[in-house]
Amino acid sequence: MVEKAYTFRLYPNKVQERFIQKIFGCTRYVFNHYLSQRIEQYKKTGIAPTRYSQDKQLTALKRELRDC
Repeated sequence: MVEKAYTFRLYPNKVQERFIQKIFGCTRYVFNHYLSQRIEQYKKTGIAPTRYSQDKQLTALKRELRDC
């Protein structure tokens, strides 16, 4: 079996670059928010919330941030 790899280079324009930065910023915020939630709950109870319980909270987080 032969595996191949491809390398791509993107050259986004200014609008695309801002959009990509916004997406990565939102992703980073959500990751850090749920990571801190897991750490805090683990310190309190010794059990971290599951990914599925946090997935259920994601819709509420989106609504909360949209209203800001």
